[in-house]
Amino acid sequence: MSKKNIILLGAPGAGKGSQAVKLAELYGIPHISTGDIFRKNIKEGTPIGLKAKSYIDAGSLVPDEVTIALVEDRLKEADCNLGWILDGFPRTTAQAEALDKIVSVGIAINIDSDLSKLTARITSRRVCLECGGTYSVHTHTGDKCRCGATLIQRDDDKEETVKSRLEVYTKSTAPLIDYYKAKGKLVEVDGDKTIPEVTESIIKVLNA
Repeated sequence: MSKKNIILLGAPGAGKGSQAVKLAELYGIPHISTGDIFRKNIKEGTPIGLKAKSYIDAGSLVPDEVTIALVEDRLKEADCNLGWILDGFPRTTAQAEALDKIVSVGIAINIDSDLSKLTARITSRRVCLECGGTYSVHTHTGDKCRCGATLIQRDDDKEETVKSRLEVYTKSTAPLIDYYKAKGKLVEVDGDKTIPEVTESIIKVLNA
């Protein structure tokens, strides 16, 4: 299999994480999210992790140079030899330009979704803090998980927060679509389809 260096783009709630997990399993390459990298380095107390923690503890955004250094270290690990799937990075064109100086991006896949549909989808989501199960109020009745625990709506899934996140996405992250389009590396798939249909669309692109 040829090396696959993949970036997944899309608004919050578009399903990037779900697709990344499926693709990582299918192609045997790691699913890398900046959130996971932060948590791992902070837990292990690495110098760059401690630096990131100092910003987080102060309630500040972690500077690009710190985030980029964490991503660069992760991409040098042995499990990335056949490729990787980046989810949640880059978030801005400045980060994308920095990433291009570190590695060669093979393809950027934009999971294109109707933002109004995304808002409805996210705000209807309920999660179980015990087992991690996720449900929609449209398809699941009651407030109990299969494991018996009570389902909650996370603060991140409340309407006001969702609208704020989508505004940030539109301002800072959506320009990445034009960035990778200009480089001839962008492919768009319909994110309003079912999860299996979106997965099928992405696999067709990657196997073409």
